[in-house]
Amino acid sequence: MTTNEMWGGRFAQGPAGIMEEINASIDFDRRLYAQDIAASKVHAAMLAERGIISQADAAAILGGLDKIKAEIDQGKFTFSRKLEDIHMNVEARLKDLIGEAAGRLHTARSRNDQVATDFRLWVRDAIDSLDARLVAFQTALVAKAGQNSATVMPGFTHLQTAQPITFGHHLLAYVEMASRDRARFASARACTNESPLGSAALAGTSFPLDRDATAHGLGFMRPMRNSLDGVSARDFALEFLSACAIMATHLSRLAEEIVLWSSPAFKFITLSDAFSTGSSIMPQKRNPDAAELVRAKCARVTGSLVTLLGVMKALPLAYAKDMQEDKEAVFDAADSVALALAAMTGMVEDLKVNEIAMRKAAGEGFSTATDIADWIVRVLKKPFREAHHITGRIVAMAEGRGCGLADLSLKELQSVEPGITADIQSVLSLDASVASRTSFGGTSPERVREQVRYWQEQLK
Repeated sequence: MTTNEMWGGRFAQGPAGIMEEINASIDFDRRLYAQDIAASKVHAAMLAERGIISQADAAAILGGLDKIKAEIDQGKFTFSRKLEDIHMNVEARLKDLIGEAAGRLHTARSRNDQVATDFRLWVRDAIDSLDARLVAFQTALVAKAGQNSATVMPGFTHLQTAQPITFGHHLLAYVEMASRDRARFASARACTNESPLGSAALAGTSFPLDRDATAHGLGFMRPMRNSLDGVSARDFALEFLSACAIMATHLSRLAEEIVLWSSPAFKFITLSDAFSTGSSIMPQKRNPDAAELVRAKCARVTGSLVTLLGVMKALPLAYAKDMQEDKEAVFDAADSVALALAAMTGMVEDLKVNEIAMRKAAGEGFSTATDIADWIVRVLKKPFREAHHITGRIVAMAEGRGCGLADLSLKELQSVEPGITADIQSVLSLDASVASRTSFGGTSPERVREQVRYWQEQLK
């Protein structure tokens, strides 16, 4: 075996084959190449500005790094597992290109602060990309909600028919969830947006660095104040994964509803061929596979969060090689939620609403019972608990007769509560029920249209 020259003179022999296999991270951390090169360029420029390396060496380094990035962008770069990671691969290629000056790039820097910087830059970019995807998702939901501000459907609790609502109102609930998802990502971004560069291995460095310059050069708000924390903190990645997991859970809930709504038992919506698949044996099938796969990805993203929590939970300060396992979980979660968001946005735009089936289902299960109770409170001035009891008896009567509440005669209603008048019929229709829910945040078409206008303005 030969020694890895990047390690220096401490090691007389190279690693065993199995050590090389477990130690190498280039297969996944090559995704950090753009961030690694950007951070190296800022670091080199600062070193020259502070007189730590010469301007000539800095110029050679910057030119070489630009060429390496172009090679990787164009797919012409050869990655080596023997060089372990993206940092060593870039540095080795830089030496091939510019010779001895390449060795000066690592002055006053460790792979520990280098990878922490690269990773923060990558997570920050991922957050910005996901935020844009969330805006597209919200925009699709708002558009569909506006088209269905008065489309009546059953609202459920315990998956039992509860009260009639509008489909627009239902969709706007997910707009609100996505808004909170964006706020969580914004919070994660703020915690991510501090620079570890200059922390070196763990204790800082004796070189006269300008950490403010490198931080601001990379778009960070400030340099991190503690070098131990700089190289060892991964809570920014945990916060990112937490936001991803919560968002994935929201997407999974909507995916589950799409699975239900598109089934023959509901028939509320239809997905086109673009988001459906068939069966290999049953020609009549139209399967909502895209929604089902989104639903499954939630567990995968949650698993990534649990993985990194497990990696970090017992690590003493500062850096430990365990932390090499941080990136795959983050990369996989980011890929999964980006794809899930794109799929859900497409399905929301694609789905066709079956208003007849929704309205029919909304009229079942005595969904206007609460309207009777409210009428009794409002008109007969009875306490709600008494009105609730009276309404329960009316529901039992309708159930016994096998009819809807609106099908009961006035005489039958008065046999339960003599004070009831014919005016009660005004609240028993589905349209009257949803129209009456005018409280802020309610399901009435008026309120839905109001919220659609609000979100259209917010999402501009």
